[in-house]
Amino acid sequence: MPTDRPAYPSDVSDEEWALVAPYLALLREDSAQRDHDLREVFNGLRYIVKTGAPWRFMPHDLPPWAAVYQQTQRWLSADSFADVAGD
Repeated sequence: MPTDRPAYPSDVSDEEWALVAPYLALLREDSAQRDHDLREVFNGLRYIVKTGAPWRFMPHDLPPWAAVYQQTQRWLSADSFADVAGD
């Protein structure tokens, strides 16, 4: 996925995104509530998980840390990651 920023090693690949996107799309892509690209939000989560950085240390070229954190909480509440893992 082309972005306006250099890629991080933690960014999701096209193949990985094709696998997980259906489990993470709690709203349609064109939903009025969506302010940030869902793939970039997931990239933000992966950055935090892979680096162990605190939420507020998320790089500024990813979506705001609060948006990534809030979406992560929605995914956790919806058991989205359990669905991906096949539990």
